[in-house]
Amino acid sequence: MEMVVEDRMNGLWVIMLSFFLAMTLAVVSLPESLPMALGYLRPDWVALVLIYWVIALPHRVGIVVAWSTGLVMDVLLGSLLGQHAIAFMIIAYVAYSLYQQLRMFAIWQQSLVVFGIVGLNQLINFWIESIAGITEWTMWYLLPSVISALVWPWIFLFLRFTRRSFNVT
Repeated sequence: MEMVVEDRMNGLWVIMLSFFLAMTLAVVSLPESLPMALGYLRPDWVALVLIYWVIALPHRVGIVVAWSTGLVMDVLLGSLLGQHAIAFMIIAYVAYSLYQQLRMFAIWQQSLVVFGIVGLNQLINFWIESIAGITEWTMWYLLPSVISALVWPWIFLFLRFTRRSFNVT
């Protein structure tokens, strides 16, 4: 009994650390010498980590974790409270709905699905910001979904290696 509790706690800190690293990468600003448009070339780190954990451990990471992570991102980015929470809940739901199929896909096929899911996340965030009158449409909004799809194989392999190394179940 004690070993089971220890394994679950071990897995919890690995999951939390991966979200912490993703949030750190999401909020680190680019050097001022670079053009602001390069910020659109960043993958959506938090969404990628969320998608991975929902696919890998749907019984541990789901809608509640997505909502909590989204609220933390709203605070970190200074966005409307609930904006990322809603978007992350929706992408967690989509990933959870598809997790059995996604596990069977090759990594390049998963990348195509990740492109769609992260694109949905970007569109939801844009929609919320446009309703609030914060932003106007530009095609740059969809670029992070392309970059996220290109980065997905490395994120997937790294997190799978980490999950297996620390026996996260």
